[in-house]
Amino acid sequence: MKWQAVIAATLISVTSISVTSAAGAADKKYGPGVTDTEIKLGQTSPYSGPASAYSVIAKAQLAYFKMINDQGGINGRKINLISIDDAYSPAKTVEQTRKLVEQEEVAAILNPLGTPTGLAVRKYLNDKKVPQLFVGAGATLWGDHEHFPYSIGFQASYQAETAVYAKYVLTKKPDAKIALFYQNDDAGKDYGNGFKKGLGPDNVKKMVVAEATYESTDPTIDSQIVKLKASGADVLFMHAIPKQAAQAIRKIGEIGWKPDMFFLAATSTSITSVLKPAGFDHSKGIISSYSFKDPNDPQWQKDKDVQDWAEFMKKYFPDGNIQDQLIVYGYVVAEATVQVLKQCGDTLTGENIMKQAANLDIALPMMLPGIKLKTSPTDYFPVEAMRLERFNGEAWELFGDVIGAD
Repeated sequence: MKWQAVIAATLISVTSISVTSAAGAADKKYGPGVTDTEIKLGQTSPYSGPASAYSVIAKAQLAYFKMINDQGGINGRKINLISIDDAYSPAKTVEQTRKLVEQEEVAAILNPLGTPTGLAVRKYLNDKKVPQLFVGAGATLWGDHEHFPYSIGFQASYQAETAVYAKYVLTKKPDAKIALFYQNDDAGKDYGNGFKKGLGPDNVKKMVVAEATYESTDPTIDSQIVKLKASGADVLFMHAIPKQAAQAIRKIGEIGWKPDMFFLAATSTSITSVLKPAGFDHSKGIISSYSFKDPNDPQWQKDKDVQDWAEFMKKYFPDGNIQDQLIVYGYVVAEATVQVLKQCGDTLTGENIMKQAANLDIALPMMLPGIKLKTSPTDYFPVEAMRLERFNGEAWELFGDVIGAD
């Protein structure tokens, strides 16, 4: 009968649609913070407190994700980054991270700034299996994939960085008298120990003549600088967050200390928040290292990637200072995050986010030629190569070859 045939055909059609829909749904696998239209990420950043200069990193990332969302997002999903202040205080980081995980139910904590703050929540996030993705620090402990598989760093390890400086000293000034100045926490100690490791035990005994540390809450570091100068050191390595870095550079200039070599940790090379407040005359000649294209370097003015960055700044971050290298860092981390999320496809779980973060092999647009973003399940340091750079009084100038690309 005709009506029975129609009903049968309708049932087959409905069943077919249901099977197709079920198959489509089965292809997608979501963890907390993810829907068909959104990927919710959390972040703690020091919008206030002693390390507030670093907050520009988060601001750059918020602007970058706005650009990505305007372009349609990632596989149709918009990125919603909830970035909140932790004042560079571990106790505050714990409070804010728990809020992001338990109330906002974010898919991952992205590029949280700092080793002491990140350590305060590392175990919690790993127990919860929430990715602590691209931590904004280079302490070697962020590469502990075996014990903390949900925590991955971003930049080169501090020990890898200082090994480059130590090698340069041994090559150019083997009779150096070295002073070390660093923050009294895991990151600072990593820097200090890394420099000594790069020198080798015998050279440490005969070359390192003074060491001093400071607390991030110290109002001034004048006494430590005076002490280091009095040691007779002619080579100085310094790790400090922007506020104290600027204070130290200015003090070194004011007391007339002129080390033959002055190495500044790559975490504090910002012209805007460090060198300008310190005084360009005091900053001239400082040596550091870098892995990205500096838009202020004339050699990149006609580079398409730098031109694209300039357009991004003009449209999405007009208040940002183009001299601030921290913005470039934030931009590159955001690029890397987009790459990870693209690789995840429709499997947006914490487990797969970490799997993809540990499976990178790509040269991102704003990275220096010869430097790639590369990770593996046993290598949690995405950026491990760099070039030395020297401040000429106005801008940073690269010199030497790429180091650590292998």
